[in-house]
Amino acid sequence: MTKIAIFGVGLIGGSLALCFKGKPGIRVVGHSPNPASVEKYVKRGVVDEGTTSLEEAAKDADLLFLCVPVGMLQNYLEQLSKLPLKPGAVITDVGSTKGDVVEAASRLTFGGASFIGGHPMAGKERSGVEAATSYLYENAYYVLTPTADTPEEAYERLVRLLSYTNANILRLDAREHDEIVGAVSHLPHIVAAALVNLVSRLNKRNEAYERLAAGGFRDITRIASSEPSIWRDICMSNRTVLLQLLREWIGETERFIALLEQADEEGVASQFVEAAAFRSALPERRKGIMTTHHEFYVEVADEPGTIGKLTTLLGERSINLRNIGILERGPGYPGALKMSFGKAGDMEEAEQLLRGLGYRIHF
Repeated sequence: MTKIAIFGVGLIGGSLALCFKGKPGIRVVGHSPNPASVEKYVKRGVVDEGTTSLEEAAKDADLLFLCVPVGMLQNYLEQLSKLPLKPGAVITDVGSTKGDVVEAASRLTFGGASFIGGHPMAGKERSGVEAATSYLYENAYYVLTPTADTPEEAYERLVRLLSYTNANILRLDAREHDEIVGAVSHLPHIVAAALVNLVSRLNKRNEAYERLAAGGFRDITRIASSEPSIWRDICMSNRTVLLQLLREWIGETERFIALLEQADEEGVASQFVEAAAFRSALPERRKGIMTTHHEFYVEVADEPGTIGKLTTLLGERSINLRNIGILERGPGYPGALKMSFGKAGDMEEAEQLLRGLGYRIHF
């Protein structure tokens, strides 16, 4: 029996637990120092068993997932380094930054266990175990950052387990990961927060800013609503990379300033043309950290006409479906469609309609 210990069973940890739970020869144990949280994990059926004891969760565990905030990872690693872990065990994390945690792990010894940094690049606007779903990682990238000292057998064992998530595994150096994710995720959060703060200050002089910002502005800056403590820790952990990216971002804004000062119409247009070309080339099928506002997954039969039947049902109710995607699932899994909506009302109406017709919906 393979024992998997998950420390922090929220959205990310809970979704991992649901991917592993019930698979042949696997037992999932969830840990939290809070007894009420442990009771919730077990009651919701997310884990096979739960405990408030870190020692009990780690004992004889074959794989240990640290799904706690970035700012707590080093503390958990230090605690695990003091325990008699199972020889050959694999410790991994799910943090959004990898350099610091990989470096911290390299300074510790785990008695024959190995640490492999991990970052599943998927998420939701809702958090907590209530939002956990086995669909979270479907077609998302899951980055692993082994080092030169990582036993290849340990890496392959972790990859095999993660196949239950149906994610796309990507192997990267930890620092390379931080540079890339800093640009595509961390910097956008900073820019969004700064833009919202600018408009907030302007609104103090004229409240019309707030009224007119309710539409597109709210959509393009929604990541500014992310949990402040989480993003504080991420920014501090990836500080060196972000300082360099912010300097480069200032260079981009200064380029726009110069073009506007010169009234260079062609130059301004070329900036938008260049941006549109690159953005259009980005794959639409992959999920990332920043997901769409309103979406769910619906289990469907793998047979002709299924998609047409569902879209017709929604169309007859004048429910506006913004996007639909087919999830590539392995043998033995039900088919699934990801449906995205422009408004919460459309999503809620669609959910009510499809559930009433017997479809299974997952968020």
